[in-house]
Amino acid sequence: MNYIEVIDYLYSRLPMFTRDGSSAFKKDLTNIRKFCEALENPQQDFKAIHIAGTNGKGSTSHMLAAVLQSAGYKTGLYTSPHLLDFRERIKVNGEMIPQQVVVDFVKRHKSLIEEIRPSFFEVTVAIAFYYFSVSKVDVAIIETGLGGRLDSTNIIQPVLSVITNIGFDHMNMLGNTLTEIAHEKAGIIKANTPIIISERQSKIDTVFTEYAHRLHAPITFASDQWSIRSVELHPANQQIEVLSNTNLNDQLVLSLDLKGSYQQKNVLGVLTAIHQLNQLGFNVDQQTLIKSLASVQQLTGLMGRWQTLSSNPLTICDTGHNEDGWQEVLNNIQLTAFNNLHMVIGVMRDKDLDHMLTLLPKNATYYYCSPPFERALPADELQVAARNFGLTGSAYDNVIQAIKDAQMNAAHHDLIFIGGSTFVVAEALPLFITK
Repeated sequence: MNYIEVIDYLYSRLPMFTRDGSSAFKKDLTNIRKFCEALENPQQDFKAIHIAGTNGKGSTSHMLAAVLQSAGYKTGLYTSPHLLDFRERIKVNGEMIPQQVVVDFVKRHKSLIEEIRPSFFEVTVAIAFYYFSVSKVDVAIIETGLGGRLDSTNIIQPVLSVITNIGFDHMNMLGNTLTEIAHEKAGIIKANTPIIISERQSKIDTVFTEYAHRLHAPITFASDQWSIRSVELHPANQQIEVLSNTNLNDQLVLSLDLKGSYQQKNVLGVLTAIHQLNQLGFNVDQQTLIKSLASVQQLTGLMGRWQTLSSNPLTICDTGHNEDGWQEVLNNIQLTAFNNLHMVIGVMRDKDLDHMLTLLPKNATYYYCSPPFERALPADELQVAARNFGLTGSAYDNVIQAIKDAQMNAAHHDLIFIGGSTFVVAEALPLFITK
């Protein structure tokens, strides 16, 4: 098999959450443990940092990877899902895993895959652990896929864990209340291992403190450690002045190339994580920290986070796809100067439409579309549901046609926003970005 055939094999033979939904989610760690045992447990060969959360875990993972690789550490990064290329999920120092490594792994272990019948996600986790082991990384940033307690990544023994934000998403699998969801995320907390919570949320703080106390895990709330004094938004970055709440002489001015306002929450978790890592024996100086946070996209290849795709007309995409994610997207739209708003959106069937649609601005023109997944809600159904909330627009057979019509209708000083689902953004990117 060549690379394309290997990827087709993985897509077609294995249960896949993006295609199949909750039926592809394995509610135990049996498969991944068995798979990694057959590989001689490569996840034990490197130091790891484990990241979970409803929103912000991808950005946090990429920021930490950028900082650590800039500090001279050979740094692995495992994230999901990918946008343009499967290999985006597995990187070392910002470089995607070579195609041949993926091919050789699947060919060598095809009989094991057929025997265990893991999910697509479980196989990608195993490939990542194997690649980080043979690459002899100094440290790997491992992002959970869904939840935490039963996530396939949760067989690692990290040196540090980070939980970003808790919000409503995947309730059919994680629970219908913030407390239930927080319990699932808290499942990544390990005994005697520092845990950082990026954002203090009063309704669920005790979930994390109780877990940490029971496991003797030192816990820190990043939003208690740092305060944001000022923010300046610029076309290419946002400048954030942060002040330490524990050492009033410790003040930083950061220029983040990740421009979404929600990064102001994520960066506090990153700063606290780096401080904790230095206490654990890592060596990241302040100059390296500041320089790397200004170049996260260049260093890691991160895409889809309040990303400007075009300036004429201004076209921005974002992968935020749950209620909290939409709140942040709409906050960023309010901070953006434009005349008329054009919204190209599509969603998955399992999303809470009532909570999403009630948030969306009624003075926008909507272009409803559907990514090519069975889980995707058909565009005409989204159009009908949106009409009940006073939103007007047209339905399109595919994402590309929706974008092209938005481009035809938008004037020079208008804004086109593309989002609603990670997979809408994935379909849109090839129109604007050359691989």
